[in-house]
Amino acid sequence: MSAKPKVLITQKVPETVQNYLNEHCDCTYWDKEGTMPRAELLEKITDVEGVFLSGGAVDTDLLDRAPNLRVVSSSSVGYNHFDLEAMKARGVLGTHTPYVLDGTVADLVLALMLSAGRRIAELDAFVKAGKWQKGAVKGTELFGMDIHHATVGIIGMGRIGEAIAKRAVHGFDMNLLYYSRSRKQDVEDKYGARYCSLNELLVESDYVVIITPLTPETEHMIGKEQFSLMKPTAFFINASRGATVDEQALIEALNNGTIRGAGLDVFDVEPTPIDNPLLKMPNVVTLPHIGSATDKTRYDMAMLAAKNLVGALTGGEAYVVQELQGIGNI
Repeated sequence: MSAKPKVLITQKVPETVQNYLNEHCDCTYWDKEGTMPRAELLEKITDVEGVFLSGGAVDTDLLDRAPNLRVVSSSSVGYNHFDLEAMKARGVLGTHTPYVLDGTVADLVLALMLSAGRRIAELDAFVKAGKWQKGAVKGTELFGMDIHHATVGIIGMGRIGEAIAKRAVHGFDMNLLYYSRSRKQDVEDKYGARYCSLNELLVESDYVVIITPLTPETEHMIGKEQFSLMKPTAFFINASRGATVDEQALIEALNNGTIRGAGLDVFDVEPTPIDNPLLKMPNVVTLPHIGSATDKTRYDMAMLAAKNLVGALTGGEAYVVQELQGIGNI
């Protein structure tokens, strides 16, 4: 009987996921809160064939210290932390966890739209600060903007984009515009979506949602010029990656009234510094990159990452990232 492949698990995982991994692999676990520190990861990765992680650079430095490494399994959909060329050069497979978090992230995007548009966080703070006194609320000063029957423009019509579209159209009767690398006729048929240029989307939308992966083509795809095209009543929602947006341009657009508000789950630097001006703006809803953070979804992601790790090491099935498909036996 051949020896089990040796793997390193760099974060706490549920007991059932541990049991599955132990059945197939010789495992070393990080059992403390958070993720394994980089220095310890580099020390422990020297003789493993597989590693389970959810972030942190998989770069030349790491790969040079892991001559036996065959698989990196990321418990995430995004994989911009993979140095794809370096992995390809060494024949190291990279896997990720698509599908299982689509609905959860879409739920959060709608929550950001509602929170920003109806000023939920701002008004919650207003009430809790004791400002809701008789006669204190006058006129339209606390009014928000409707979600229902408004126009939403989705930048990136992948699986999550389609899940957002479904909720927006069927749940809130929104008008749907989208911009994507390729036209999606099925989305147009199901949701009455209109495919348009990025500029058209920005000009016409009440809510602009960016949900693209981070690639060289999408880095800073939304900047000063793009914000200038948006309605002064529009809200910008980002649940993709912070670097898809020029954050300084976003700050300026909010400061000068180019757009009305924003809902953000991601930032250029994470955790975002406490002195980031976005954190002081009452018209900006800020979250700590929790798009997939529900108990069920994080469990499903961990289990899929474990199955990807085992599958890739044993010649079975695994969700190998597109750019690295075909370099191994998957």
